[in-house]
Amino acid sequence: MEIVCAIVHQLTKNLTADELQEQGFAAYYIDHTVGLWPQAASGEPWSASMIQSTGDPLADLHEDMAAEQKARLTYDNILRLVKDPEVCDPIRYLREREVVHYQRFGESLRLVLDNLNSKNFYAFNPDFDKQFCK
Repeated sequence: MEIVCAIVHQLTKNLTADELQEQGFAAYYIDHTVGLWPQAASGEPWSASMIQSTGDPLADLHEDMAAEQKARLTYDNILRLVKDPEVCDPIRYLREREVVHYQRFGESLRLVLDNLNSKNFYAFNPDFDKQFCK
C-alpha cells in the first residue's frame, strides 16, 4: 500500500490546478489535496470491512488466496495502462509478491487439508458442532 500511495503522490504532487482537473483528480484534490487516501478506482475508500474473516481456516485461506489473485490482477491492469518505468518497475515487484503470497497461502491450505482429521487441529474442539447436528 505504501509503495502504491508513494507512486500516486509522486505522479500528482507537482500538478497544477488545471492539470488536476483535466486528469480527473479535481474531486480527490478538493478532499485530500495531494495527500494519500487509499481508495478503489471506483472512488470507494478502503476500510477494514473489506477484509473477510470467518474464523474457519479453509474459508479464510481461500479468501486470502482470492485476495492475492485480485491484487495481482490489479497490478496486471496497471501494467497494461502505464508505460512509465518508474511506475512499472515497483508495480512488477509488487505483482511478484502477490504471486508468492498466493503460493504460500496455497501451501498453508494444503497443510490444513492434510490435517483435517487431526484432533483439535483448528484450536477448537471438533466435537463442539456435534451437539448442533443431532
